[in-house]
Amino acid sequence: MMKKYTCIIVDDDEIDRLTVLSFAKKFPILDILGVFDSAEDALPFIEEKKVDILFLDIDMPDLNGIEFRKQALEIPVCVFITAHPEHAVESFQIETLDFIVKPLKLDRFTQTVNRIEEFMEIKLKASLFEASIGGDTIYIKEGHDQTKVKLHEILYLEALKDYTLIITDKKRHCVLSSIGNLLKEDHFQSFIRIHRSYAVQKQFIQKMNSTEIILNNNVTIPVGRSYKENLNLI
Repeated sequence: MMKKYTCIIVDDDEIDRLTVLSFAKKFPILDILGVFDSAEDALPFIEEKKVDILFLDIDMPDLNGIEFRKQALEIPVCVFITAHPEHAVESFQIETLDFIVKPLKLDRFTQTVNRIEEFMEIKLKASLFEASIGGDTIYIKEGHDQTKVKLHEILYLEALKDYTLIITDKKRHCVLSSIGNLLKEDHFQSFIRIHRSYAVQKQFIQKMNSTEIILNNNVTIPVGRSYKENLNLI
């Protein structure tokens, strides 16, 4: 049986709203509960209904998409669809899974749906990690198995609300622990937090400036404004 995820669409522009709706209807995993032309109308709805995914515009009168998201952080997935790319950095500080710049195209929306599905599967399977006694190894529970991960092979950590992705060259693992709690563990003292959602290992940094860091595998990670001082530790 296919897993379905409930979603709502909030956009004050009718054409854009209908475009998102028509694209969303093409994906059976998306269960569209409501379509709203203002964030104010959507707020009481999400208080009554369980919503898994928000498709949000940002530039809306009165309550904009950023402020709406701040009041709906209990919803696991937020996707901003906006004509204002300058809001991208701010949006990722409030647990945004994806950020799409209008005009919306089907192939780009398809990428987002694939990412949502992957995120939800990881979230479902994630569980606590166990650190080994003495050494630089952690064991990550994945189903009934335990995967051994060497700490020196971890490129970076990425926050996903109450979960954290542990990224290596070979695989992405997910653990049921916030990035803040992980970084308090002795095993993760070599990591430097450079963004609300990211922490990196110093030895994998290839280039850096005040806005981003490039790792050895050419992955680019943003530097959050409130974490710039941490660059002095690198």
